[in-house]
Amino acid sequence: MAGLRRKWRPSLGFVLGGGLTGTLVLSLLGLIALRYLGPEIGFRSAAGLLAVLIGCATGVLGYLMVRLLLRPISALASYSSAVEQGQPAEPPDHFGTQELSRLAGSVLSMADTLQRREASIRVFADHVIHELKTPVTAIRAAGELLTEADALTDQDRTLLHQILGASDQMQMQLAALNRVAQARVPEHHGTSTIAGLAHKMRTSFPELDISVEGCERTLPLASSGLWIVLNQLLDNARRHGAGRVALTAEAERLIIQDDGPGISDWNRDHIFNPFFTTARERGGTGMGLTIVANLMNAHGGHIALIPSDRGTQFEIRFPDE
Repeated sequence: MAGLRRKWRPSLGFVLGGGLTGTLVLSLLGLIALRYLGPEIGFRSAAGLLAVLIGCATGVLGYLMVRLLLRPISALASYSSAVEQGQPAEPPDHFGTQELSRLAGSVLSMADTLQRREASIRVFADHVIHELKTPVTAIRAAGELLTEADALTDQDRTLLHQILGASDQMQMQLAALNRVAQARVPEHHGTSTIAGLAHKMRTSFPELDISVEGCERTLPLASSGLWIVLNQLLDNARRHGAGRVALTAEAERLIIQDDGPGISDWNRDHIFNPFFTTARERGGTGMGLTIVANLMNAHGGHIALIPSDRGTQFEIRFPDE
């Protein structure tokens, strides 16, 4: 950016003012020239000649406007879109006016900051998972060896089972933390349909009666990301005693309705918080809805709990295309 700042660029006001002034001057000169050339070479010939000259001059002004305004803005928009989708992209090398140069510098700096911040979060999560996985595994292995001892009292065995249960819970939390970190990475861009995952849903959750409406509607999320979302929501429904789940795909949204016991008013405000769960004794980690929310946010979408007469109903909003 330092080298770019040393290069002279016109201001946006100068470019716009110059374009408007040039257009006005060309019109006035054309009228004056037509007045004097008409009697000499004929008004029809003079009009044709002036039309060509004014057209060429207007084309030069148009080229300058494209080079100084349209091209830099389009390049910056393409770069921002590529960064948003997690795709490799080269930053623009042409910034046009002074104002666009400052805007581009701010956007590039912001993109770099966000990428580094996201990378630091991912590295921290990976480091925590790596550092804790070894001692948790060691605790689990030691507990399993102790279960084979003959001299343990009933009280010792009760305490040992508590230790093994805690180690299992820690392993599940670490696995959930890893999935949350992965869900923050926008890597599921594309399109898919519920029809493409219908068989997988029914195979993975045979205890649920799953019905689908609008299964052929195209959703702006790759099947890998859509499966993460549906898998978490169906697993939540199963854990909380639902027997039927209805999926309805509509324009720019997906509705998931189950017939379970529903969610209390107090819990409704906390269900998307990390580690919040009402089913910990059934293996819940409290990270399922956090994973779904992170994944949807990373792809420009949103998930919300909406009121329902029976059971639980979620609404997933997809970004406008």
